[in-house]
Amino acid sequence: MTRQTQPQPPRRLRCAIYTRKSSEEGLDMEFNSLDAQREACEAYIASQKAEGWVCLRDKYDDGGFSGGTLERPALKDLIADIEDGLIDIVVVYKIDRLSRALMDFSKLVEIFDKHGVTFVSVTQSFNTTTSMGRLTLNILLSFAQFEREVIGERIRDKVAASRKKGIWMGGPVPLGYNVKDRKLIVDPDEAETVRTIFTLYARSSSTAQVVRELDARAILTKTGRPYDKTSLLKTLHNKVYRGLAVHKGTAYPGEHDAIIDQPLWDEVHDVIANNRVKRVAVAKEPSPALLRGLIFTETGVAMTLHHTKKGTRRYRYYVSMDAIKKRPKAEIRGPQRLPGGMVEDAVVGEIRRLLRTPEVAARVSRTLRKDRPDLSEADISASLTQFDEMWKALIPAEQARVVRLLVARVTASEAGLAVDLRHEGLGAIAALVAPAKSEVA
Repeated sequence: MTRQTQPQPPRRLRCAIYTRKSSEEGLDMEFNSLDAQREACEAYIASQKAEGWVCLRDKYDDGGFSGGTLERPALKDLIADIEDGLIDIVVVYKIDRLSRALMDFSKLVEIFDKHGVTFVSVTQSFNTTTSMGRLTLNILLSFAQFEREVIGERIRDKVAASRKKGIWMGGPVPLGYNVKDRKLIVDPDEAETVRTIFTLYARSSSTAQVVRELDARAILTKTGRPYDKTSLLKTLHNKVYRGLAVHKGTAYPGEHDAIIDQPLWDEVHDVIANNRVKRVAVAKEPSPALLRGLIFTETGVAMTLHHTKKGTRRYRYYVSMDAIKKRPKAEIRGPQRLPGGMVEDAVVGEIRRLLRTPEVAARVSRTLRKDRPDLSEADISASLTQFDEMWKALIPAEQARVVRLLVARVTASEAGLAVDLRHEGLGAIAALVAPAKSEVA
């Protein structure tokens, strides 16, 4: 007698749906983009019910987060659940919802493989467990990254072309102006306040003196805060008041009217230049070492600032403790003596570059907006681009303090300098240049 065996039910496969949308626009709608992505994914999972697929109730939705970085709260939750063995399949509407950067995506695939998780795109059918599936995935992701970069170039080109025509492209509205129909319109009362500020500075002997006078007169910034040295110098350097539109350091005639005439502008900036010379002249101490306690060789040995003098000229160098203590050369690797000015300029230049990258701007935006929800990502990115103006207005001791806020470590090797940012300091720097409450066109 033949015994018939019952077919075994398919293994239960737990499916997690991940959705993402770059902007927050439309998220408050009853049925938004995230809902549409989830609905399509749920339908696909339901079609695979015979294979044992079941949809998890947990939602992994990142609304308002770019795909160019892995710093997304829902994605971090997804990875944590994968590492805890709670997920078998990750389902997305399109692969660029998970990531638009090839290097980031390869990291995610490594995590999936390590924990035996399969990745499925509803609109792009492939299997990441095969070599052909991986090739297809890399091709699709390369095109997604290419599309992202092309879109970014188009936006940057459009902004540059608009600025060259003097068109206002949004951002914090300066004191003295209001925005109407995407154009800066002079506010008569505030414009008079701006002229008062410039006139006071032209007749002053120091920035601190003007700050005290503004406080005594209860003159506030556009956002209702008392003026300090940074906000005052930021106002005095704002070429918008000369009727100009500035893009990447180049000024173009703007569509808006000027508030400050050229003679007053020149008078104020002569005072600023003279004050800067006075600060340098009265400084008795040598310039502080910007990188003291921050710069190391590739073997982890500290480098310290040393001075040499030749005639009337003074030279500054960062020298490793290996060289100072004359340790055996066999234990030494990488440069042991670097010109101080060159190294410090290179580090400050790298800080400028990093502050302009989308990834750092996004990280600063998330950090700062936890306490400052009134600021948009565009406002914060615009504020970070003003780092150069803030840096020029600082005395050496203040510049050293800013470097310590921003830099965790500098490593000098044969390949060059590697700068590690102190991410917790980014919010503090952004707070210095960003307004308390922005009005964006």
